[in-house]
Amino acid sequence: MTRLFRSPVALAAIALVVIALAAAALLYGKGSSGVHAKPPELSALAMDKAPVAVPAVAFTDAGGARKALAGYRGRYVLLNLWATWCGPCVKELPALAKLQAAVPAAKLTVLTVNVGRGSAADTASFLKAHNAASLPVLIDSNSSFIRNFGAYGLPLSVLIDPQGREIARAEGPAEWDAPSVIAYFRVLTHAS
Repeated sequence: MTRLFRSPVALAAIALVVIALAAAALLYGKGSSGVHAKPPELSALAMDKAPVAVPAVAFTDAGGARKALAGYRGRYVLLNLWATWCGPCVKELPALAKLQAAVPAAKLTVLTVNVGRGSAADTASFLKAHNAASLPVLIDSNSSFIRNFGAYGLPLSVLIDPQGREIARAEGPAEWDAPSVIAYFRVLTHAS
């Protein structure tokens, strides 16, 4: 062991640094509600004071099958409502694809639902043309998501917990692929 680590003053200083780092990690890592604190890049994501059950809604997938949102219970879901005519929506699609690639779908599933007009083939082509081909092709042809989630503008992203409850929402775009955001979702999904 070097002389530095034999000195009681040096050991005390190192211990204080370690304690300060641990305290900072705890303060940053969890908020007062026990939910992990979100990074500044997620300022658009407003955490709900109390989780609320999500509406019973369904979308159509690329093959034309109807799938209920409730079928994704047991994992976190980031539900994103978007349309091809919505500039901010289009801009954030590649970021959502990067987030999904960075966090296992078994823990967090990113569901991007096209609430505008268009077929599944049109949506698939659009996603491919905008560097988001890895996202699922999901269509809400009867505007049930817009009505049931009270969307007044797009994009709208809703964070749903494994019990099927809305715990946060972002009205407007967010930096879904920022390193701190990806780290946030990794911590959030591993804590469940």
